[in-house]
Amino acid sequence: MRRTRIAGAVLLAGTVTGLAAGPAQAQEYRYWSFWGGKGGSWTYATQGPATLRPADGAVEGFRFTVGADSAAAGKPRTAADFDAICRDTPAKDGRKRIGIVLDFGTAADAPGGERPPKARAECAQVSEDASAGEALAAVARSLRYDANALLCAIAGYPKAGCAEAVNGSKGRASSAAPSAGAAENRAGAHDEDDGSGDGGPSAGLLGGIAAVVVLGAAAVWQARRRRG
Repeated sequence: MRRTRIAGAVLLAGTVTGLAAGPAQAQEYRYWSFWGGKGGSWTYATQGPATLRPADGAVEGFRFTVGADSAAAGKPRTAADFDAICRDTPAKDGRKRIGIVLDFGTAADAPGGERPPKARAECAQVSEDASAGEALAAVARSLRYDANALLCAIAGYPKAGCAEAVNGSKGRASSAAPSAGAAENRAGAHDEDDGSGDGGPSAGLLGGIAAVVVLGAAAVWQARRRRG
């Protein structure tokens, strides 16, 4: 049963990425994006946190944002500076240090009635074979996932919702009741603008959300393994 559920989440991630080839209506979404840091700057991740195994000295970032594609997604606003983040964490044999930046986004991107916490950076000291997802869990234990193992909240933010569609101008969520399509979007099947003007979905955004689906699957498996 455990393997079946995890396989289903991973299959969903692959399905999300595959949707990038199909026609769709342009749409912005409010979601947690994943970034890799190098030389102080950020690059939209092409690999999921559950499978990425950064080396000692790496910096990984998570930013709550609203966007229709990876180009429009807000980057973490804290510099990807490992020395600054981990200077107070001494190295240990058999362990590695990963800088984790958590940017909770702007008030304009926040769900109605919520205020984003201040951005923060933490140094995760984890086993040498740990993934970026395990490093995240080490510094932000309050993680929330939906039924499809999609990462919805980090450190309790946002309190509710998961990868919701945003209508109108950036940061304004639809006040209408969620439809069947909205439920599908929360599961990760997002239709975005690919930037080419034809209304097609964004491979960058779909891939990023698929990445956190895989992260969720790994976290669910780890939690069940500990209980077993």
